[in-house]
Amino acid sequence: MKTIACIIFAALSSHALALSIPEGDAEKGKKIYVMRCAQCHTTGKDAGNKTGPNLYGLFGSKTGFAKNYTYTAANASKGITWNADTLFEYLADPKKYIPGTKMVFPGLKNAKERSDLIEYLKSATK
Repeated sequence: MKTIACIIFAALSSHALALSIPEGDAEKGKKIYVMRCAQCHTTGKDAGNKTGPNLYGLFGSKTGFAKNYTYTAANASKGITWNADTLFEYLADPKKYIPGTKMVFPGLKNAKERSDLIEYLKSATK
């Protein structure tokens, strides 16, 4: 019985996390990307890497997915799949989410800005 309660609690907790992501605005997210991300990342299919990896194909990919980019062992072995939920948590504090990452970005503490950026990235990285 205790195991069932733990499973139900875990399911409800992860569902509550998904529901806590505010609705994003892609236009606002594009501005955030240009101001905070574009100096290190590209999003186009054949754009190549900069200081950070090209983000094309991000959603549904595992950590360490970009071709011709050298990731830290911590990032390459994290093994998570990028989606709105994982990005929402990661973008709040990349170094906390993946200790040992070489990403110097301190994160977006504002939840609405994170959801706006994610909404933009959904279309920009397809």
